[in-house]
Amino acid sequence: MKQILGILKTLNLSGLAGPVLIILILAMMVLPLPPLVLDAFFTFNIAMSIIVLLVGINTRHPLEFSAFPAVLLVTTLLRLSLNVASSRVILMEGHTGPDAAGKVIESFAHFLIGENVAIGIIVFIILTIINFMVITKGAGRIAEVSARFTLDAMPGKQMAIDADLNAGLIGEDEARKRRQMITEEANFFGAMDGASKFVRGDAMAGIMIIVINIVGGLIVGMAQHDLPAGEAARTYTLLTIGDGLVAQIPALIISTAAGIVVARVGTDKDLSEQFLGQLFANPQVLYITAAVIGLIGLIPNMPHIAFLTIAASLAALAWWQEKRGRETAQAELAGAGAGVLPGAPMPEQPAAEVSWNDVQSVDMLGLEVGYRLIPLVDRDQDGELLRRIRGIRKKIAQEVGFLVPPVHIRDNLEIRPNAYRILLKGVEIGNGDAYAGQFLAINPGQVDGEVPGTPTTDPTFGLPALWIAADRREEAQSLGYTVVDASTVVATHISNLLQTHAAELLGREEVQALIEHQAKESPKLIEDLVPKVVPVGTLQKVLQQLLVDGVGIRDFRTILETLADHVPVTQDIDELTSAVRTALSRAIVQQLFPGENELPLMTLDPQLEGILMQAVQSKAGGGLEPGLAENLLANAVRETEAVEAQGINPVLLTPPALRALIARFMRRALPQLRVISHNEIPDSKTIRIIAVIGGGKG
Repeated sequence: MKQILGILKTLNLSGLAGPVLIILILAMMVLPLPPLVLDAFFTFNIAMSIIVLLVGINTRHPLEFSAFPAVLLVTTLLRLSLNVASSRVILMEGHTGPDAAGKVIESFAHFLIGENVAIGIIVFIILTIINFMVITKGAGRIAEVSARFTLDAMPGKQMAIDADLNAGLIGEDEARKRRQMITEEANFFGAMDGASKFVRGDAMAGIMIIVINIVGGLIVGMAQHDLPAGEAARTYTLLTIGDGLVAQIPALIISTAAGIVVARVGTDKDLSEQFLGQLFANPQVLYITAAVIGLIGLIPNMPHIAFLTIAASLAALAWWQEKRGRETAQAELAGAGAGVLPGAPMPEQPAAEVSWNDVQSVDMLGLEVGYRLIPLVDRDQDGELLRRIRGIRKKIAQEVGFLVPPVHIRDNLEIRPNAYRILLKGVEIGNGDAYAGQFLAINPGQVDGEVPGTPTTDPTFGLPALWIAADRREEAQSLGYTVVDASTVVATHISNLLQTHAAELLGREEVQALIEHQAKESPKLIEDLVPKVVPVGTLQKVLQQLLVDGVGIRDFRTILETLADHVPVTQDIDELTSAVRTALSRAIVQQLFPGENELPLMTLDPQLEGILMQAVQSKAGGGLEPGLAENLLANAVRETEAVEAQGINPVLLTPPALRALIARFMRRALPQLRVISHNEIPDSKTIRIIAVIGGGKG
């Protein structure tokens, strides 16, 4: 006995459950089963169908029940096996009476048929038609369309994941998880499309089995057992309809579960929560419905009690929903206004002396949101935007080289309900609108159709876009739109503005934190150079200038060592920045042209270059003639657009003496144009001139 128990422990019993069940199901088609065993299997079949239905109802996303196609196949095979086994018993032992195939079939037969065989047959046919023509066909069509749209939307979803990964909103593990989910979703709906054919085939097989059993029962009863025609027809019809009903009711339940699973739109709510939250949450709809039902109930000869009772119930529900909505809105306003409702008298408080505590410091970074965007930033509601902002700060720290200050978030009742404002030192640097629960479909310029939505503009890049409902997301992705949720819209806008204003975010405190962080790795370097050789103020200005030029300061050690060599010679920030850029040349070129040995560059016309050199070297500090400056800018814009149209990063190559001047001149009109000098080209790289910018009229 102990040896047997030891062997059982070594076996993976859960792994054997599937093969054993399939073998038993197939065995039922061949081996005769006694009525008692048939009762047990029919009961198990009904229980299994109810379990599948309840799991489908409580599933929030189709992938939570990813085993459903396989379950559909197994349960269909189980029903067919039971039909074969019961048909064998009915034809062999049906002459003995209504209980020949077990108590379950007999009970279902008497429950449905009673004393009228014709009514029983008609009701059974109606149930079969409902299952075959309505539920199964509809579920199969939904699965087919979902599979097609899921496959069409896969490229757009992959692009959205890559965009979030590149923006730092998600990590590599999260991106891998999302890609796997997309693949599983496509496989699921494809499998459901095929599995739905099993259910349709099962319904057809059920009808054919009934006809065969009735005809075969009449032949066997009358020819082999000498039963009268009437008694044979009644006995075998009773048994056959009971057998079909025992199999058809679980089939109807499983088909309903299949329809519920494939028809679900992925949300965080189950079916019951969606029904209650979307059907009965609008008081206006309930009031109108109550009025219509009440008017119908007043028509003569109508069942007044039923109609008026339902109308009164709907009106009462609408009143209760309206009252609860007002209480919720007042509670939100009270929370936003520090517990004081609008228009309510302020409580009297004793006057206190003014102190420094009354002076509020300005937040370095701030985000103000309208009250409808509060769920995006509320920790109690698991605000998605909070996690995204943490991801943005981490990404910028990795790319730029220092930790940006935290973003202080607050609600603002003075702005529009769906609006948000991004503040830098208390001054607005960006704003936009976002709609919680909706998605922004951005048109990248190559879409295959239109999708219903509210036209708008992407607040980050200025591209045409639409705010669309959540159920339109996959349709928009399949048409080529880039679809992002409201949290991603705000987070991307914040990320773009933080990178643009990185130099303003680098204050003395951040520079000191950089120095202390470097001191942990290179204590002797910091001790010898800062602030003995390199003043903190000079270091901050050079770092800010690098950030303005879009150069990261991750290689802090090289920056310090280069400044230590040049600070004793000059204190000019432009010259020190130029020296540091030369030292960081490989990193700068790698950032602009990753993995390329031949650098496609723009350059200045030699005649224009000579004029600019004279202006820079003039002791009087002579500036550019206005007409020349206007032509230079117009030509730069035209050439930059032409280079971008070729898919090339626009970079202008200038002499070292002109780099700072040209960069400042171009920065406002052409922020995407990067300016580098000849000294910043590594010896291992070659250059290829792709455009020449002149100073004459284009």
